[in-house]
Amino acid sequence: MAELSTLARPYAKAAFAYAREHSALPQWSEQLLTAAAVTADVAMAAVLTNPSLTNEQRAQTLVDVCGDVLGVEVKNFISILAANKRLALLPEISSQFELFKANQEKSVEVEVVSAFDLSDAMTTKLAEALGKKLEREVKVSTSTDENLLGGVLIRAGDLVIDGSVRGRLNKLAEALNS
Repeated sequence: MAELSTLARPYAKAAFAYAREHSALPQWSEQLLTAAAVTADVAMAAVLTNPSLTNEQRAQTLVDVCGDVLGVEVKNFISILAANKRLALLPEISSQFELFKANQEKSVEVEVVSAFDLSDAMTTKLAEALGKKLEREVKVSTSTDENLLGGVLIRAGDLVIDGSVRGRLNKLAEALNS
């Protein structure tokens, strides 16, 4: 069976193209995130896979649970997903939609893990340096991990920059062993 990302990609592309064409990227993003969160819930997943429900009933159940958050277009999108038995793909569709949106906006979410709390000035300086390197607007989120010993670990999508002391020691050990 094909991977979820492969199955979700055409739906995410279609949703993104429609939202971009109608200048509604933020609205679609928010609505898809909500629908994806509801779909990912264990209890809701059980309801959506209930064989006694029709595809229309599954779509309507999801729309009802999401409430007034969903617009008409996203409700129609959910109906299409239900008709094609693809409601379970909503979390992956939402994730891919967010990637398309970030590429469109030339922005990237960067996670910085350090051994200690970074000051605001250091975070800003790091964001500027990464923005120049990645040629994108950088949105930084920071966290701490005492196991790092020192330095930082930076994750930006597929790119990982390991500037931690532990990472450098591991590279040194590899070099000595080879």
